[in-house]
Amino acid sequence: MRVLVASDLDRTLIYSAGALALTAPDARAPRLLCVEVYEGKPLSYVTETAAGLLPEVAERTVFVPTTTRTREQYARINLPGPGPAERPDRREPAYAICANGGHVLVDGVSDPDWHAGVTARVAAECAPLAEVRRHLKATADPSWVRKRRVAEDLFAYLVVERELLPEGWVKDLSAWAEQRGWGVSLQGRKIYAVPRPLTKSAAMREVARRTGAELTLAAGDSLLDADLLLAADRGWRPGHGELADEGWTAATVTALPERGVVAGERILREFLGAAEAADS
Repeated sequence: MRVLVASDLDRTLIYSAGALALTAPDARAPRLLCVEVYEGKPLSYVTETAAGLLPEVAERTVFVPTTTRTREQYARINLPGPGPAERPDRREPAYAICANGGHVLVDGVSDPDWHAGVTARVAAECAPLAEVRRHLKATADPSWVRKRRVAEDLFAYLVVERELLPEGWVKDLSAWAEQRGWGVSLQGRKIYAVPRPLTKSAAMREVARRTGAELTLAAGDSLLDADLLLAADRGWRPGHGELADEGWTAATVTALPERGVVAGERILREFLGAAEAADS
C-alpha cells in the first residue's frame, strides 16, 4: 500500500528556539539539529532523534512537507535525508505544498496549472486581498503590530506583540473575514488572514491522486491544519497550538500529549508506525 504523509512544518515537525518547550533539566535536554538558517543565524530545530526518523519516513512513504510558508521561506529549510547527487547536503522531496495550498511544488518547481486553478477559485469566491489589507491597516494598531506582510499575493498576515494584542480583536477580525470568504488563524506572534478556498487539504488530495497513494497521514497544530487533518485517513496533533488550546479533535485524529520539539519526534514515530502497519 502506498502511503502519503502530509505534515505541517512549523511547530509540528520543526521548532524555533522560542517554541522548543524544553521542560527536562538542562543536563537531560535532547540534542538538537538546526534545520533552518535565516540571515546567518540558526532559526529552526529538530531533535537528533527526529533527524534520524525523517529519512526513514521519507523512505517508506511519499513525504510531502505541507506549510503556510511561502516558497522562499520553505526553501530555507534543510531537512535531514539523502540528497541528490549534485547536492548531497540537501534533500528535496518530490512534492511539497506551500502557501497553504496555493503552490504544489514538483521537484522544487511550482505547478502552474494548480496555481492558476487555485487563484481563479479564490477570485471567484472571496473578497479581494486588497480589501482585507485595507481592513487590517485600519483596525490593527501600530502600537502592537511589528510587521505587515503579503504572502505570494494570496493571503496576508501580521506579526504582533502578543502581550499587547487587545482581547477580542482576533475574534472580531474572524467574524468580519468570515462574511467575505476568508478565515483567520493566530499562530504564535502571527495573525493570518487566508481565503477559504486556499487549503492544504485540496493540495494534499491532488498529490495523493498523482502518486496513487492509498493511505494518507497528516499532522498539524493550527486552525489552518484542521482541514488537512480531517481530509487525511489518519491525523495527529501535538499538545500545543491553536487546535490543542481549543480542545479540537476528530474521530480520525489523535491528540498527543507531547508539547514542543519532542512532539515532532513523536509525530514521526506515529507516521512510521502507521506506514509499517499498512505494509503488514
